[in-house]
Amino acid sequence: MENAAQIGLFGAAGAAGRSIAHALSAAGRRYRVIGRGRQALVESFGDDSLAEIATWNPDDPASIASAAAGLQTAIYLVGVPYHQFELHPVLMQKTLDALRADGVQRLILIGTVYPYGRARSMPVTESHPREPHTFKGKMRLAQENLVIDAHGRDGLETLVLRLPDFYGPGVERSLLHGVFEGAAKGTRAQMIGPIDVSHEFVFMPDVGPVVERLSRTPEAFGRVLHLAGAGTTTQRDIAARAYALAQCEPKLMVANRTMLRVMGLFNPLLREMVEMHYLLTDPVVLDDSALTKLIGPVMKTSYEAGIAQSLAAAQRAVRQAGAQPA
Repeated sequence: MENAAQIGLFGAAGAAGRSIAHALSAAGRRYRVIGRGRQALVESFGDDSLAEIATWNPDDPASIASAAAGLQTAIYLVGVPYHQFELHPVLMQKTLDALRADGVQRLILIGTVYPYGRARSMPVTESHPREPHTFKGKMRLAQENLVIDAHGRDGLETLVLRLPDFYGPGVERSLLHGVFEGAAKGTRAQMIGPIDVSHEFVFMPDVGPVVERLSRTPEAFGRVLHLAGAGTTTQRDIAARAYALAQCEPKLMVANRTMLRVMGLFNPLLREMVEMHYLLTDPVVLDDSALTKLIGPVMKTSYEAGIAQSLAAAQRAVRQAGAQPA
């Protein structure tokens, strides 16, 4: 076993960070979790003897360099407030500069479908044009370009892994979080529609094992790859399954684009979501055949199993909070 962590997760406190950390731990690999606040990291990873905990200030080059010291591979999962997407390329550039200065050899960026803009064909392969028509898409595109352009410079190899929308146990930043919370409590689920359009979701616990394998696959670097979900489904079908498992009738409150605009007058997050609403009316569905050709079959949790696990986690959260389902 390695004496020190050689792989670091920047922005580890989120759902993707927890998934990747779990996969690294299962593989017996020491890893470093890096975030802005130590307490959140301790709560999530403090019980794992394979985890090193480090804090950083992504605005401070010296802090980034300190967090990256001794690493061979960096996995970048850093989020920014939804109304400050202009920070994505800024923070990415600062991190790249520090990684190169520290001699880090590999970087994996966990990306999104935002840089594609509207899909011209389905499913979308890695060669699809990247022509975002939204501000958020343009900022994510700028971030990706920095990572892609950094490959082969100063000994750094880079990889971009794009994911679709995600869900899973305890994943709060998901379109589906309100469904599992509502079903667990027996109350009305808050959803964003339309909910009858075929959509793709990746089950977050499936992401970690893929990233762990890619981190030790030299042929993956210098590329952009997709990880797709377990096919397509609809939000309504997921809600119906979740409420059926909870043994109660579905209660759904669905906000359309117009309602988002109105509610956005009072809720900054909802106001920012209006721009990306096209992904619900015209979803981007990913083709990940290039990934499976490279690393072999990828385990994907079925929607049926993923819904059951996500609901069970929501029910545990309700019990822990002392709430009684209606």
